[in-house]
Amino acid sequence: MTVFRSRLRHGDQATYDEMAGEMEDAARRSPGFVDYAVFVAADGERVSVVTFATREAHAAWRDDLRHRAAQRMGRKEFYDSYSVQVGECQSVSTWERPPG
Repeated sequence: MTVFRSRLRHGDQATYDEMAGEMEDAARRSPGFVDYAVFVAADGERVSVVTFATREAHAAWRDDLRHRAAQRMGRKEFYDSYSVQVGECQSVSTWERPPG
């Protein structure tokens, strides 16, 4: 699981949105993809959580050439700052309200 926290520069939001959409689509098509979610705080901080089924699948996405190019472009054009935290999920618990 990757937790990607970032702050965007003021600039070309449309280009960022296009690239982010392309990367999300590519990640979703990658073997072992499980889930992706992004959250934006009131102060502008963004948190993306990306989950792959195995370490190997996660590493393959990390090393994907298109993803690496997007990372370089992000540092050059889009981000003021970011941090990346990678870890393994030890357990999962879910709950959902029954219908009705």
